[in-house]
Amino acid sequence: MRKFKIPKPYTTTNKTIRFPDEVVAAVEEAIRGKDCNFSAFVIEATRVALENLREEEEASGEDASRGGRA
Repeated sequence: MRKFKIPKPYTTTNKTIRFPDEVVAAVEEAIRGKDCNFSAFVIEATRVALENLREEEEASGEDASRGGRA
């Protein structure tokens, strides 16, 4: 599993999404004083989450195939 790193800003496509106030506050606290903006943080967190899901799916597929060989 890849470790989350606070990303550098990069070009993005504008999307509108609503976050709970406490999540916004927690993200803003995490990036305070860092070379990162809210969108870049959320995008990196989403990428890590998607990568983790793929790894879990691959591991589940491997577990299922091992179980079928016994």
